Amino acid sequence: MSNRSRTLSLKERGLNFEMLMWIFTRLSALAMYGLFLVGLVGALWMGARYHMNFAEVLRWAFMSNYIHVQSTNIPSIDPWASAFWRLVASGLFLLGTAHGVHGMVVIADDYIVSSGGRKIVRLLSMIAMVSMSVIGVYVLWTY
Repeated sequence: MSNRSRTLSLKERGLNFEMLMWIFTRLSALAMYGLFLVGLVGALWMGARYHMNFAEVLRWAFMSNYIHVQSTNIPSIDPWASAFWRLVASGLFLLGTAHGVHGMVVIADDYIVSSGGRKIVRLLSMIAMVSMSVIGVYVLWTY
């Protein structure tokens, strides 16, 4: 009897839904870091280092909504209210929502033993994710 572990190549394993979701989780986390850095560098480039404190800059970097700079010493919020920053905020929000809901589904799958229960939790999670996404993007673009 051999003590060697058996490893399968990607071709032998196949590219299934679980692997795609594993890849999505990793890439969405990297994309969220990237969007955070875009918000941070953008804020510093638009003069936040002179008119905002550290907490306000971080709040902007995590969610680049122009409402976050109204209570600061920024002289004009027009550059902060552009469509680019709304796209960045929407991307960060949608990625964060999908990433978090997928994580909750994975945790629920660990504890729910019946396949029917897993399907119900996945369906409810998808409904909640779509609802939160629609409401969140609506607020970001119309508030």
